[in-house]
Formats: sequence, C-alpha cells, structure tokens
Amino acid sequence: MCNQTNCLWIRSRAWLTIITKILLLLAVGQTSPTMAAVVRRQLAFISRISSRQCSRCFYSSLAAPQSQKQQDEITLLDQSYRTDEWTNISNPIIDTLSRKLHLQPSHPVGILRKIIEARFPENQYTRYSELPPVVTTQQNFDSLGIPADHPGRSRTDTYYVNANTVLRTHTSAHQAETFRSCPTPGFLISADVYRRDSIDKSHYPSFHQMEGAMLWNWDKDTAQTVENDIAKLPKVDLVVEDVPAFHDQNPKQQGHTDEESIAMSNHLKRTLEGVVEEIFGRARLAAGNISDEKLRVRWIDAYFPFTSPSYELEVFWEGQWLELLGCGVVAQSVLENAGSSFASSMLTIGVRNKVGWAFGIGLDRLAMVLFGVPDIRLFWSRDERFLKQFSPGKVSQFKPFSKYPDCYKDVAFWVNDSKISAAGGGQVSTFHENDIMELFREEGGDLIEDVRLVSPSDHI
Repeated sequence: MCNQTNCLWIRSRAWLTIITKILLLLAVGQTSPTMAAVVRRQLAFISRISSRQCSRCFYSSLAAPQSQKQQDEITLLDQSYRTDEWTNISNPIIDTLSRKLHLQPSHPVGILRKIIEARFPENQYTRYSELPPVVTTQQNFDSLGIPADHPGRSRTDTYYVNANTVLRTHTSAHQAETFRSCPTPGFLISADVYRRDSIDKSHYPSFHQMEGAMLWNWDKDTAQTVENDIAKLPKVDLVVEDVPAFHDQNPKQQGHTDEESIAMSNHLKRTLEGVVEEIFGRARLAAGNISDEKLRVRWIDAYFPFTSPSYELEVFWEGQWLELLGCGVVAQSVLENAGSSFASSMLTIGVRNKVGWAFGIGLDRLAMVLFGVPDIRLFWSRDERFLKQFSPGKVSQFKPFSKYPDCYKDVAFWVNDSKISAAGGGQVSTFHENDIMELFREEGGDLIEDVRLVSPSDHI
C-alpha cells in the first residue's frame, strides 16, 4: 500500500511540472516533437508510481494508445494514411474511433438513437449508422459549398489526417452521396463526429449527430403529394407554438411555389413534433411524471446556409426552454451539388428534380438531459458502474458513483506575439487555444477535467 496523500501530492507536482513545460515550450516556439519528448520524460516518472502502488489515484476512460507504423504514416481503423504538415490527430482521438457509442444498444447515446429512429418508418427512411469517420475534404467541405476561408476548415477546429483527408466534423459529410444513392424517399444518418474543442463538462472532441431528410419528386403535383403524406402521419398531442412557413426574414426559395413550401414545412414540423413526443414521453415515464399536462414545444425562425426557410425546435422541459435541433427545406443548390459529379447519369436528374426537408440533432447533450448525466465525458467511460445503469429502449436516470475531489492548478505563462487567423484557407497556424487543449488531452486524458483561460494580458 502506498501513502495515498503523498502519492497524490507527488503526482500533482509532477502534473504541474508537465503543464509548465508544455506552456514554456509553446512560448518559445518549440516544435511539437520536442515538446512531446519533454512531456513523455516527465510522464515516465509518473508511470513508476502508478498502477502497482495506487490504482485509485488515476481515472481515465481511454484505452492504451494505438501504435503508429512510422512518422510519415498514421493508422486509423486498420487503414494507413500518409501524414504531412496538416496532420494533427492525437492518440486519444484515435482511440475513440472504434468506440461507436451510437451503435451500443445499452449506451445512452445508442438508446436515444433507437428511440428517434422508431418514429421513422423503415420502408420510407433508410438507416445509415456505420459510415466511416475518415472522409475527404471534398466530402466534408466542398460538397456542401463551404468556402476555402471558412473557420471550420482550420486545423484549430478540424482534425486533419493530411491536407486532403479529415475526420468528419458533421454527418453532412455524407449527405451528397446519400442523396444520390438512397433507395428510399428519406434517410437517417447517425455517426460519431470530431471537432477540436475546449475541455469542460459539456464539450468533448468526439460526439454524435443524427441527421435526416425526406425528398419528393418536383413536379406540378408536389404540393398535393406532400399534403397527402401529411394526412398519413401519426397524430401528436402537444401544445405547439408555431411560426409562419415563410416570410421576408425567413424566405421560401426561388422556384418553390407558396403551396410547395408550406406543405414541405408542415410535413417537416409534424414529423419532428412526433419525435419530441416519443423522446420526452419516455423521459416523463422514467421520471415518474404521470401528469396530464401536455408537453409544450415551439418553433423559432432560424438561418442555416443549406436550408430555406429554416427553423429551430425547442421543448419546455424542467422549467426552461431546451433547444433540440435545427431544420428546414433543403436548398436546391445542395441537391444540384449532390449530382454534380454524376452529370451523365439518370440518377443525377432524379436528385436535381426533387425537393424536400432535412434536420440535424446532437445526440450527446440531449442524452445528458434525458438520462441526467452531468458530464459528457462519462459517456466515454469504460467503468461498469456507469455502463450497467442503462438497458436497451429504456430512459433511466444516472446514479452518481464515488469520485475523488477536484485538484485545481493555476499556471501563468507567456506566448510569443503572433497574429494567427482562425480561418482555414490553406493556412497552417502555429498557435491556437485549441492546441493547448489537445496537448493536455493527449498527455493527461480524462484526468484533466477542465482547462480555462482565467486572465489574459497584453501589457505585462
């Protein structure tokens, strides 16, 4: 047995040394291999007092890092990719690629996915849940018309495998190919997505999204066809605060008739209201709430670059309005781009001569609300005390288990004076706040629970 107090003190001091060295190296502009070497030497000291002496001192939800072939290659899901100056994927991110929480039937994210899918008939909506997370920049950005200088293309926001390959930042990376190849009028895509982000209880660099879409043939009978489909939708019993289908600040698209735009918007709204009723009806039962009071939802005008008109949907839950999702009528340019690489095929004509709606929803934060999970990182835990609390198809409340108190460390450091743009546009930046987040995440894993900038100053 070790002296736990002394053990924690030694580790705390060692971690402070690591953090200080990281920040000093950033300040003087050292390259990441040098930085990593210094940090790993310090980690070697910590490892000598770890599992054999005090297994309780560390907690991490991450598996052992995968080994890489060589410096000019990286292995992701058993596939090798070349690396270059754009490569910025850390070992903790590599380790998450195989987890696929949305496919685990007893995991809160997987349970939520199945609940949502239950409201979409399989003969009308094809499910896509196992699409690979490594995509091209053309799929992730260009196919959606995202400009070259958009901040989302930056290495500070996106995980690059190399200059032409990334970990998808949204399920929409698969939208164009799905529009082209889907055998049914609608589809649902569920997937893990990746973005470099801050370290706190509500953010994680890997999370899960679901998006769905429904299309109709665009002809003189479209409005009536959609109205007929609305009549077939299950009835919902909600209190709904609605907004007009379109107006000057949330316009219909050029080429769409008033009747078409109204019909598609109504079909979209009624469909998603049914999803809300399903999700929060189960949540009420789990909480023992058998009140006759109806659920309240409201629609809000919104703006999204790929839909018009666009909306957000909120539900009144536990005394406050909770934002659930964004949606809208699909921009015709998106459907045209979906067929642009198949200019000679009949399938392209089919895509371009369709109209429809689409929605997108984040699964993790909604699952946190439904299951009462206070920290998003718990979803990635391998601790049986967490995993055994949940069962397929059932919304149940998370019961906290023991955990050691937080240990706070404050560090002051200098950063060399440089003006770095947050936008992408082919730039390889030298410093960004998210770079520090990745260093902590790679070396400390989920041991480090929160990193915040407390007091910046340009006049020291």
